Amino acid sequence: MASLPQASGGFGDKPVLTFPDAAAPEELEIKVLVQGSGDTVEAGNTIVVNYLGQTWGGHVFDNSYDRGASIDFPIGVGAVIGGWDQGLVGQQVGSRVLLSIPPHHGYGSRGVPQAGIGGDDVLVFVVDILGVS
Repeated sequence: MASLPQASGGFGDKPVLTFPDAAAPEELEIKVLVQGSGDTVEAGNTIVVNYLGQTWGGHVFDNSYDRGASIDFPIGVGAVIGGWDQGLVGQQVGSRVLLSIPPHHGYGSRGVPQAGIGGDDVLVFVVDILGVS
C-alpha cells in the first residue's frame, strides 16, 4: 500500500493533513480512517458529506468545515470526480474516508486553475459521510 497522509481529528472535526516524505500514489487510494455503522452508500444515492480537499503536499483548495455547512450530491453516477464516485460508493454513513486521487480520476490534465489545482496535481480529500438518501 502507498504511503498516505495522516489526518488529524476524528469524525466531524476539521482535519489537518500531514504528508509523508514519499511520492504521491499514481492510482486511486482509499483508506477508511473511521468505520461508520450506518447505511451503505450505493450508486445513485444522494450523499451528504463534510470534506477537506488539498493538493498533495500543497494547499487546501476547498473545505466545507469552515463554511459550517455540509454538501449533498448524487454519487456513483458521474456528477462528481471519478475518485469520489469510486471511493465513496460502498462506504457506510458515519465513516471518515481519506482519498488520494490522481489526475486521471480527478480533474484531468486541465486541472482547475482558479482553485490552484494543476493538471498533474494529486488531490487528497478527507470526507465525513453524514447521510444518504
